[in-house]
Amino acid sequence: DRLKHPRSRLVFQSRSGPPSQPGLGPDVCDELRSLKQAGITDVVIAPIGFVSDHMEIIYDLDTEARQICTDLGINMVRAKTAGTHPLFVKMIRELIVERVESPSARPSVGPRGPVPDVCANDCCLQSMVERSHQ
Repeated sequence: DRLKHPRSRLVFQSRSGPPSQPGLGPDVCDELRSLKQAGITDVVIAPIGFVSDHMEIIYDLDTEARQICTDLGINMVRAKTAGTHPLFVKMIRELIVERVESPSARPSVGPRGPVPDVCANDCCLQSMVERSHQ
């Protein structure tokens, strides 16, 4: 929004789940190839699903996607993750203090209030999987 740029794409950089499960799509590398075919020569890649640089970011984006961009002649910039930015660290600290000092009086957005700290037994697949292994 701040760039006032009308074009953006939501693509995925890695698979999720077991190897038998298809990866999420569209894939960032496939999208880069499509963008080149459409005449795009400059991209900014922002890993919005990750809060810090780690091996998945470094390999999938900084190595693999960057090599594809180099091969295609696309100028690529990768946006930084929050990492240890002081405002991000401050937010994490505030969340911890909030839990410790006033767990029942947490601020929230929307009409439903804050979510519970522990999922109900039938809340989600993960809790059902954990129960089945007990």
